[in-house]
Amino acid sequence: MLIVENLNVSYGAIKALHGVSLKVPQGSIVTLIGANGAGKSTTLRALSGLVKSSSGTIIYDGEEVSKLAANKIVSKGLCHVPEGRMVFANLTVKENLKMGAYLQNDRKWISDQTDYVYTLFPRLKERQAQAAGTLSGGEQQMLAIGRALLSKPKFLMLDEPSLGIAPLLVKTIFERIVEINREQGLTILLVEQNANLALDVSSYAYVLETGKILLEGPSAQLKADPQVQACYLGG
Repeated sequence: MLIVENLNVSYGAIKALHGVSLKVPQGSIVTLIGANGAGKSTTLRALSGLVKSSSGTIIYDGEEVSKLAANKIVSKGLCHVPEGRMVFANLTVKENLKMGAYLQNDRKWISDQTDYVYTLFPRLKERQAQAAGTLSGGEQQMLAIGRALLSKPKFLMLDEPSLGIAPLLVKTIFERIVEINREQGLTILLVEQNANLALDVSSYAYVLETGKILLEGPSAQLKADPQVQACYLGG
């Protein structure tokens, strides 16, 4: 569903990505792991059109999208849940979800999908009239994922969903990520510093180091790799 070939991104004189190539099959969960500053978030930002690549090809659902604006890309079903959640703090939970459905016109679908999000994350239903800025970090992450689901995505990119969240809620959020993939058939590209978790829920993984793909392979195989264990799994 996604083919990235030789992607290069620079911030001024600083080169952030050096020829990154990866593939994400339809219906799969693929993860991108690496240390802070490895280029994981930059990769997602380039794929969603938030930063422009200097060269390389991004083919999403059979179409070249590397030159498209971010709003055009999201309208095609490629949705990005950014690091730090970025909820609308002054809006209520319900209003945040409505913002996710900004490009959608089918009221029944919006209502059904909102109910699905509330089933997935019951805490959001309990807090639907509450300002998003008053939620805990974990609840805001649930809201950011829920808001993304209201955009009718076919392909979901999640950037550091476990960042700054209590361990118990992290477990819940990752269970829901697997559930969304299974129940809605959503293809997911997951960026995550908690490599153990990421490798557990994904089928294939890429290891990014200083803007380059260092290793790739089936997640179970990488989890057993001594180099990956030493660098990323605390082995």
